[in-house]
Amino acid sequence: MSNIKETGMNYNLYSWSAQGKINPITVAKMEGIYFWDEDGKKYYDMSAQLVNSNLGHGNKKVIQAIKDQADKMAYVAPSYSIDVRSEVAKKLVDIAGPNFKKVFFVNAGAEANENAIKMAKAVTGKWKIFSSYRSYHGATFGASMLTGEPRRFIAEPGVPGFIKFDGPYAYRAPKQCNFKNEEDITDFYLTLLENQLLYEGTHLIAAIFLETVVGSNGILIPPKGYLEGVRALCDKYDIMMVCDEVMAGFGRTGKWFAFQNWNAVPDMITFAKGSTCGYVPFGGVIVNERIANHFKDNKMFCGLTYSAHPIGCAAAIATMDVYKDEKIFDNVLKVGKVLGELLEDIKAKHASVGDARYIGLFSIIELVKDKATREPIVPFGKDPEGIMGKIVGMLKAEGFSTYSHENMIHISPPLIITEAELREALKILDKVLDSVDNMIK
Repeated sequence: MSNIKETGMNYNLYSWSAQGKINPITVAKMEGIYFWDEDGKKYYDMSAQLVNSNLGHGNKKVIQAIKDQADKMAYVAPSYSIDVRSEVAKKLVDIAGPNFKKVFFVNAGAEANENAIKMAKAVTGKWKIFSSYRSYHGATFGASMLTGEPRRFIAEPGVPGFIKFDGPYAYRAPKQCNFKNEEDITDFYLTLLENQLLYEGTHLIAAIFLETVVGSNGILIPPKGYLEGVRALCDKYDIMMVCDEVMAGFGRTGKWFAFQNWNAVPDMITFAKGSTCGYVPFGGVIVNERIANHFKDNKMFCGLTYSAHPIGCAAAIATMDVYKDEKIFDNVLKVGKVLGELLEDIKAKHASVGDARYIGLFSIIELVKDKATREPIVPFGKDPEGIMGKIVGMLKAEGFSTYSHENMIHISPPLIITEAELREALKILDKVLDSVDNMIK
C-alpha cells in the first residue's frame, strides 16, 4: 500500500462505505476521458466520476477561468453584486427558457433541493412534498427526506410531510399490468399519482419533485406524455413542479436540461454537477416568474456563506461557453446513438442483461438472474455477497471505471467521448459480462 493510500485510509472517511471494506484507487493523473493510478494503469472514466465530469478532465478554458477569477476576486459575500454573479445568472435563465426569471445559487445538488423545498412551501403556503420511490435527491437531511431509495433510511424518522409515490418503471411494473404502448404506461402511473394526491389532500401539497430522468436509480426515462401529465396535475391543484436536473442537466441528454426533451416546463429547476463539471462546487435553483415575484415583498429564508461563490460563477460561465462553442451537445446526440445501438447488442447477447436504458450519454444495464422472470441479480436494497461490488471490481481491473446501484451498472461517460473511444470501452464491458453470464448459470 502506498503512503498516499495508507494516509488516506487512516484519516479520511469515504462516502457510502464500510471503511474496513474499501480499497480506493490512488489517482495520479487525469486527462480527457481517462485517469491513471499511481502505478500508471489507465482507466476509461465511464461514469464521468459521479456523472458530473461532463467536459472530461483538464479542460484548459475552465481551469483558466478559475485562475483568472482567483487572481481578480477569490471571494465576496453573497449580498454584493459582482460581474460574474450577474453574468452567470442571466446565462442560466436564458438557457432554461422564457418561463424562468431568477436563480438562487448553492454549492451542490442536495443544497439546491433543500432550498427548493423551502421556496415551494413559502410560495404555496402548503407543507407536503411528493417525490418518487426510485429517486435520489441528496444526502442532507431535507434531501434525504426527498430521496426514495434506501439511502434515506439513516435520516428517518424525519420531517413530517414527505410523501413517496411510484414513478414510471415499466420493466418492474406489477405482473398484472399489460401495457400495449407508452401511453398505457403513462395512464397507469398518472392515475396512481392523482389518486395519491387526492388521498393526501391537494390543499396541503406544496410540490412534486422529480428527477426528470431518474439517474442513479436506473435511468428511468419518462414515457410519452408523463411529464406533461404531471404538469397538468400541478396546474389543476396549484402544486409546484420541481425538476431535479442535478445529474440529467447540462447536456447529459443532449439538451441544456432534460425537461426540454418533452413539452412540460417545471416551476423550478435544481442543478449542480454539469454546471462546472466538478471543477469547483456549484449549483442552484432556477425559478419562474411567480416565485421570483413572491420574494419581491416576502423575505426569502434561504442563505449560504458560499452562495454564488465568485470562482464557481466564473467556472460555470466558462463551462457553458465550452458546451456551446465546441458543440458538445451535437457530440452527445451522435455518440449517444452509437451507445444505444451497442447496448442493445449487449442486451441481446448476454443472459445477465435484462434491460438497457439510455438517452443521450446517460445509460445503464440492469442485471438479472433470469431474463424471463426478471429476477434481479441482487435483491432490492441488499447485496449480502457483494456481487455488484465484485462486478465493478472486475470492470476496474480491465480499466473500465464506473459504479453500480442496486442491480445496475452505469455507463455515463464524459460528453466529449468519441465513437472510437466508446467502442473500445464497451468491449471491456462486453468481456466482463461474459463472466457475469457464467455467474448466474
